[in-house]
Amino acid sequence: MAIQASIVTRDVDKIAAKSGNVYESIVIVSKRARQVAVDVKEELNAKLAEFASTVDNLEEIFENREQIEISKFYERLPKSTNVAVEEFLEGKVDFRYREEEQDLKLEL
Repeated sequence: MAIQASIVTRDVDKIAAKSGNVYESIVIVSKRARQVAVDVKEELNAKLAEFASTVDNLEEIFENREQIEISKFYERLPKSTNVAVEEFLEGKVDFRYREEEQDLKLEL
């Protein structure tokens, strides 16, 4: 299933059913969304770091175009929250409760 880039109305009952509580489900999705966002940001920074240069020359114009294309590609990707919600609803996100505390913890 393709992840939609636009806003989609979600059934709250389906989201709540995964964990038994809508608020716990939201916490799980938000933690997964942060993980996705960090991964995408690290990947983008790694690709843009290849262009880091201290020398000014004519090739810089070409490199700037490549950087712009890479940035545009990442801008078109679905938002991390959309990715996290889709993964959660498809059962691709595992979570458990800690024994010593009743805090929610994600394990992927």
